[in-house]
Amino acid sequence: MKELVIISGKGGTGKTTITASFAALSENAVIADADVDASDLHLILHPSVRIDNQFFCGHEAEIRQVDCVGCGACLAHCRFEAVKMLGDNAGEAEFSIDASSCEGCGACVRLCPVKAIDFHERYCGEWYVSDTRFGPMVHAVLGAGAENSGKLVNIVRTNAKKVATETGRSLIITDGPPGIGCPVISSVTGADAVLAVAEPTLSGIHDLSRVIELARHFRIKMFVCVNKFDINPGLTEKIERLSEESGAFIAGRISYDREVTNAQNEGLSVIEHNKGVSVGEIKSIWGKISREF
Repeated sequence: MKELVIISGKGGTGKTTITASFAALSENAVIADADVDASDLHLILHPSVRIDNQFFCGHEAEIRQVDCVGCGACLAHCRFEAVKMLGDNAGEAEFSIDASSCEGCGACVRLCPVKAIDFHERYCGEWYVSDTRFGPMVHAVLGAGAENSGKLVNIVRTNAKKVATETGRSLIITDGPPGIGCPVISSVTGADAVLAVAEPTLSGIHDLSRVIELARHFRIKMFVCVNKFDINPGLTEKIERLSEESGAFIAGRISYDREVTNAQNEGLSVIEHNKGVSVGEIKSIWGKISREF
């Protein structure tokens, strides 16, 4: 099987719109949403969950009040100010640990003289295997403030490959996270190709240059398309020159099209909505990638 990951240098460039359109155009794909910090592909594909799994990563400390002697050793040694003093009870101080501030370092657990602090796995979110009108989908939700999104992305991609193997599908289309950080690295490592979605702004050129360096570092075949190209044709040409000079393939241009928003308001991909100039442009990009991929 092959995997195509749609990425961008920042959020809001149209990754999810294009991923949903590709899902509608593909005939034998598994769809994966690796943007676990802010997933929204489900708003268009409306997945029906078949498998629901909890995601645990790291640890967090919790004081057993019945065993705590109120010595304050945890408060004195916590560098993250996660330990809070609640007040006095019969002359003894009571302490608790704020889960949102705890970094899971374990210092309080090791230094508690009466071993009154538990150190359990931290619940960080959930991941799912679902059915959509375009085929199987693997997606996830990272809890608010939770860490290790890169690990959750890896779980999504691993299970997407498992589903593809089990169902005999030859392609995985992955909606990747924005930027170039840990979750993006986790989403593109080992992929066969990436499609970078750029926008024709000065910051868009800068963002794309970072994504190009990332793809070059991991030696991944790269396609580039410019979304809303007609808002600044001059910068669009600069983006395409930068891409070609870097060895990337120009997949095409997409016009600014209000029908994309209308389709999303209806919970549809723009391909299903089948209105607006962007429909033909996205189909052309999909055809070019399919031939070169």
